[in-house]
This record gives sequence, structure tokens and C-alpha cells, in this order.
Amino acid sequence: MELDIRVLKYFLAVAKAGNMTQAAKDLHITQPTLSRQLMDLEKNLGTELFVRKHKQLTLSDSGFLFQQRAREITQLADKACRELAEQKTQMQGTVTIACVESIASLLLPEIMAAFRQNFPSVKFELYSADGNDIREKIDRGNIDLGILLEPVEVAKYNFFRLPCYEKWGVAMREDSPLARREVITTEDIQGLPIIIPRRTIVIAEIAKWLGMDEDGLNIVASHNLPTNGLLLAERGIGCLICVEGAFSIRPMRGLCFRPFAPERVTGHVLAWKKNRVFSQATMRFLDFVRDKYDGT
Repeated sequence: MELDIRVLKYFLAVAKAGNMTQAAKDLHITQPTLSRQLMDLEKNLGTELFVRKHKQLTLSDSGFLFQQRAREITQLADKACRELAEQKTQMQGTVTIACVESIASLLLPEIMAAFRQNFPSVKFELYSADGNDIREKIDRGNIDLGILLEPVEVAKYNFFRLPCYEKWGVAMREDSPLARREVITTEDIQGLPIIIPRRTIVIAEIAKWLGMDEDGLNIVASHNLPTNGLLLAERGIGCLICVEGAFSIRPMRGLCFRPFAPERVTGHVLAWKKNRVFSQATMRFLDFVRDKYDGT
């Protein structure tokens, strides 16, 4: 079965509008044409994508799943067309890059500013995400490059390390008894409610630091972005185990950060999919970063 990108965009427009009339106006096509295209799509897929009731359309369970995949497919198609068009121009284009919330969030703008001094027509699309989401976007081709915080599985990627390092520690309320300490030992937080990143590899590392099984951790919440974890720590729900940069890039009133002792330090890598063919703009940006930092 072949899927027409145009029909996928029709489906997404109807899903957004919730009715045929408005979607047809948005798409500048007739309503009968749109209705026929969607019925043919459902027939080819062998399932109903919408629940039809009182001229309103809501997504079925199958429709929700198909909506996610249709978005990914159309985004990739648009990205491919854009990259082909960019190749015909002189150093114009868009570099898509994702970055974890850490001290790397401060390094990346410096890199971009320096690059744009030489190539002012190049644009950027930035995403904030954790390592799991970034690797997934790299795998699917939704982004070109990703800045990841170690530990991370990078065997299937090309990568090099960036010269920025983080200290792990605990973010907590300033009125917490632990806040009186300059450093936090693993014994200090054993048994206390903790908030941690959701990544399995990080949870295993934290458990190793604390000298216990993962099941023994008193995890009250996990997060994909430390911003959410800091909000929970602000409410006193638990102590947030995080890197210092996650706290320093957006300090919150009433919270403080204390590093671990012995010191736990981790680095960052810039990663991209092996055998990926990039646009001219992305290749030039990658070469720029590699020349500046690789091997430093």
C-alpha cells in the first residue's frame, strides 16, 4: 500500500479542524473531494480513523496512532524538500539540533553565534529534550545533530566529545537540612525521597553511586526535563538529583544546589546518525564545531 503525502496532510488538517467544512477551507479544496480522499484512505488502511458524530470528527484509537506517524512522515518529507532546495542556494539552509538542559545550553548559543558570523543566512531549529528523545529523533531523521549528556549509548552514532563538563549533585529547598552542607555524600540522601531523570542508564548509575539496587531507591518522581523536576523540588516533594548546569541555567528562588562528594563528573557528546547524508548547511556547521572542539 502506498501513502500519498498530500492525503496525509489532508488527514492531519481534518484532525486539527475537527470537521470537514473548516478543513476543506484551510486546504482550499472542495468538501466532497476531501471527504472522498479520507474515505479512500480509511479503506486502504482497513480501519476507521475518525469517530463521526453530529458533523464533528474526533480521532479513533487507530486515528491517534496514525496521526503521530503521519506527522513524522510529512515532517520528514518537508525536511527533504527543504534540504534539496537549500542545495541550490549559496550557504543558506536550516540546521536542526537538539540539546539536553545542561551547561551545554550555554555553549551552544556561543557556537551558533560564531558560526553565523561567517554564514549569516543559515538558520537553526532547536529542540530541548532528554537523551532518550534526542536519540529517537536522530534515529528517525527528525533532527540532524544532538548534544547528549553522558552516560549515553553512542555505539550506533558518529560523535565527538565537547569541552563542557558537569558536576552531579542535589537541588533542594534552601530550608532543607541538607542545604547547610557544602557537599552531599551518598549516605546523606539514602532513604530520602528523590526526583531523578527517567533514563534507565542514569537511574542505574545513580543506584550504583548510592551502593544499592534500583528497587531500593526512594524515587517519588522522574522527569524527562529537569525544569519539571526543579518545580517538584520547589514544592518540597523530594530532592532533585541533577547536574549543576540544569540548575544554573534557570535558578529558582528558594532552591539551591550542592555537589556530590566524592565528585561525580560527566561530559557531553555531539552525536549524529551514521551514514546520514546532510545538507550543505549542516555539513558546514558540523565541520565548524569539529574543527573548533574535536580533540580539545
